[in-house]
Amino acid sequence: MADIKNYTLNFGPQHPAAHGVLRLVLELDGEVIQRADPHIGLLHRGTEKLAENKTFLQSVPYMDRLDYVSMMCNEHGYVLAIEKLLGIEVPLRAQYIRVMFDEITRLLNHLMWLGAHALDVGAMAPFLYAFREREDLFDMYEAVSGARMHAAYYRPGGVYRDLPDEMPKYKASKVRNEQAVKELNRNREGSLLDFIEDFTNRFPIYVDEYETLLTENRIWKQRLVGIGVVSPERAFQLGFTGPLLRGSGIEWDLRKNQPYEVYDLLDFDIPVGTNGDSYDRYLVRVEEMRQSNRIIKQCVEWLRNNPGPVITQNHKVAPPKRAGMKSNMEDLIHHFKLFSEGMHVPEGEAYAAVEHPKGEFGIYLVSDGANKPYRLKIRTPDYVHLSSLDEMSRGHMIADAVTIIGTQDIVFGSIDR
Repeated sequence: MADIKNYTLNFGPQHPAAHGVLRLVLELDGEVIQRADPHIGLLHRGTEKLAENKTFLQSVPYMDRLDYVSMMCNEHGYVLAIEKLLGIEVPLRAQYIRVMFDEITRLLNHLMWLGAHALDVGAMAPFLYAFREREDLFDMYEAVSGARMHAAYYRPGGVYRDLPDEMPKYKASKVRNEQAVKELNRNREGSLLDFIEDFTNRFPIYVDEYETLLTENRIWKQRLVGIGVVSPERAFQLGFTGPLLRGSGIEWDLRKNQPYEVYDLLDFDIPVGTNGDSYDRYLVRVEEMRQSNRIIKQCVEWLRNNPGPVITQNHKVAPPKRAGMKSNMEDLIHHFKLFSEGMHVPEGEAYAAVEHPKGEFGIYLVSDGANKPYRLKIRTPDYVHLSSLDEMSRGHMIADAVTIIGTQDIVFGSIDR
């Protein structure tokens, strides 16, 4: 009798769990995966090359569009690399604002991951709940930057502007009567900090709801426990960072191990897994949401009591105040020069990394002293993690490929850069 050959199956890119443009070429023995070959599709943004033809400031909005679920964290890595080369000090208030919005972004990312992962595996409700919370977080983005997603809020030397004293409010319309609008605006009567504080008080209850739906859910555990197991040693060898590395039991987090900004002044814990499977990575991310909430609370408390500048006073890097430009010709010239020609960054090279929601997001920047980067190389965590998909999938069923894609938390804007 002739040997039965394995057959090849295209999984995606049209599959809902393939999240955009991922095409997996699966080699199957029956329904068991023998090999998985990821094809990353056509979402080439050319960010690294575009940056060579843009001033340092003009490239900030391009960072938002890499991992479009973790916008401000991408900006953070980029501005840190520029600041290393410039050798400038960032005001303490700006550092607290950055850390607070990094953690708001971590919540945005993890909520999107949780909802989409649950949806892929077959649970509908968590997706709807997660987007309820994301709306509030997007409102925080909008309050400081004017944009709900692509904020371009961080700047070399600080942030674009201080936190607003008022939250935008809903208005009555044909579909919303006065009473409904009053209820919607109940937690918007104060400043942005008041709104964020109100959210941090409510959020632990929401996380409890997600856990009630999923953590001990029999079907959820059947789909995640023992799927995509990666040992601590292998996680190191594969270049894992973030929740994938911590899910395998290795306590490595740049916020603790290589502190930047004010993370060393804040109190929070690093959750780690024990088995290195998809369920452990789920538990790690859920606990990370609780820890991010703790960090945001501490930042709100500090920012309430410590006013101050939010961007460097070096006008070769940051624009002068608008009031000054109306009476001082030198300030006006500085303003036009900064936004037309851009800043000149000293010759040299620097690498800066942040603890992005998906892992280590790094920017390697080379400057030749001009007003544009000579070379920009972006190290995105999900690109590294995708390379392990073949190894994590072997021996599992086709349905488990969906779980494994979900547990890696891949966004394709930062895969093909």
